[in-house]
Amino acid sequence: MLVIPCPFCGPRDEREFVYGGPTSARRPHDPTALSDSQWVEFLTVPDNPLGPVRERWWHARGCGDWVEILRDTRTHEILRDRDG
Repeated sequence: MLVIPCPFCGPRDEREFVYGGPTSARRPHDPTALSDSQWVEFLTVPDNPLGPVRERWWHARGCGDWVEILRDTRTHEILRDRDG
């Protein structure tokens, strides 16, 4: 289980959060310029790197804030939050 540091609520169980994905996954500037297969790939095939990844988590069952953390995907250790 992850314990995610919320800047307003303090350390919280991951079950209070909804995973928002890596912060590097930005929507294409002009989605209409993509082919259907490129758009489907963007929506359904996320990057899955090993090692430290900056992620967004929504504190859905808490304050409602979006939290950014740096998490090692091999160990699930939270290396740093957005304030650290």
